[in-house]
Amino acid sequence: MSDDPDLIRVEGAERAYRRSRILVVLLIPIAMALVAVSSINVALPSISQTLGATDTDLQWVLSGYALTFGISLVPAGRAGDVLGRGRLFVIGLLVFSLASLACGLAPDPQVLNVSRFVQGVGAGLYNPQTMGMIQQYWRGMERARAFALFGTVVAVSVAVGPLLAGSVIEVLGPEVGWRATFFINFPAGLLGCALALRWFPFETERRRRAAKQAAMEARRTGTPALLRERIDLDPVGAVLLALAVLCVMLPFMSDGGGLVWLLLAAGVALLVLWVRWERLYRRRGRAPMVDLTLFSFPSFSHGTAVAGSFFLGSTSIFVVVAIYMQNGLGASALETGLIGLPNAVVSAFASIRAGRHALTRGRTIVIRSLCFVLVGLALSVVVAVLIERYGIAFWWLALPLMLCGVGQGGLGSANQTLSLEDVPTRYGGTAGGVKSTAERIGTAIGNAMITGVFFAVVGADAWQAGFAAGFAAVAVCLLLSLAIALRDRRVSGEGRAVVSVS
Repeated sequence: MSDDPDLIRVEGAERAYRRSRILVVLLIPIAMALVAVSSINVALPSISQTLGATDTDLQWVLSGYALTFGISLVPAGRAGDVLGRGRLFVIGLLVFSLASLACGLAPDPQVLNVSRFVQGVGAGLYNPQTMGMIQQYWRGMERARAFALFGTVVAVSVAVGPLLAGSVIEVLGPEVGWRATFFINFPAGLLGCALALRWFPFETERRRRAAKQAAMEARRTGTPALLRERIDLDPVGAVLLALAVLCVMLPFMSDGGGLVWLLLAAGVALLVLWVRWERLYRRRGRAPMVDLTLFSFPSFSHGTAVAGSFFLGSTSIFVVVAIYMQNGLGASALETGLIGLPNAVVSAFASIRAGRHALTRGRTIVIRSLCFVLVGLALSVVVAVLIERYGIAFWWLALPLMLCGVGQGGLGSANQTLSLEDVPTRYGGTAGGVKSTAERIGTAIGNAMITGVFFAVVGADAWQAGFAAGFAAVAVCLLLSLAIALRDRRVSGEGRAVVSVS
């Protein structure tokens, strides 16, 4: 039994823990968080109808969650690295679950939006702990397989979210249906908390508790005092980065007019100030929230850049598809969700396959995956032209979107593994938070930019032209990601690129 590779033992615990169980608990809440992002587009018409929400209300239903999610990620990752990832995971999942219940019970748009803000904070608290714990308890190919499953969950969740919401609303009706999409998260989240308390090792928490008890015992007996570990969460750095992310994301999520774009310049200035503060903090012998030497790892810096630029375009694919199908072609919410199901299926298989080869051919997989998505985008535009000119069924869109799914699954799995492969375990949560923040910022900017292009071209019911323009904008973002991926392969090769940091 002790030779079972699935078992791990931690100091201070009498029993062994199974990594397979830990992974199950980690991945299900990730799916919940991403479904909460991707499904809401389908539910917005029902929310507007039943709550009498204005366009501004609906915009904040979308943006509020993404905003607090993005702001929370890096501070939460740092707190998990220092205080214990298991504890932060459980707290975040509980907050997310209770906020989901509040969303489903919301009597008006104001309560719904406040609940969405809190839901985003909860998701931001537990998401970086997932990557941190995979870094902590898996190594080599086992870690690559774990990240492959992580990539599968991400890809499938984003694609299945609209289908799930559309199906529930179709069955239960608009009044109950959109509320049920939130209610689902409540029992699932509580179950996740219970399983985490049972199956997580809580290694850091045990070590900190033992150190505290030893210090108390030393004081009681009059023995020489033990040095207690200093907790340094860098609150100034946390506030500066949160404000910078807020100022960068908010202009792309708001319709507040021209003045709101001044926040973008403020965000850049705050980001520069944050970098200077982190360097100064480290020179003083303190532990900064983000040790900037992380970016001396080419695998991490390039992988984060690939992810951010990829999310800049890729997460808008199904936003454009949903608008085009529902507004331009008159498809139902359920039909709009179903069109993405084949994408989700092939994405899952591609993610698992990519995970098997991520450590040997990962950077080539990333490049090929981007090419798959670009070809899928081009063929989707061809299908849209055929729909308009020859009246073929919109279901043909599922085929080129499957090609996009092959690329999305392959890239997500391989890039996730490579970008964190060389990061020291003690920085796992922080690094995961930084990478996820880049993805959230990319998503916010991309959605605003690409839907803006779409509606600028649509004009007088030119839905096919808007679809083509939107996908062309997505392709430009992916070409940027491809350029970064090609540079990453030139610098790092196919193997690991480890750089020593002090």
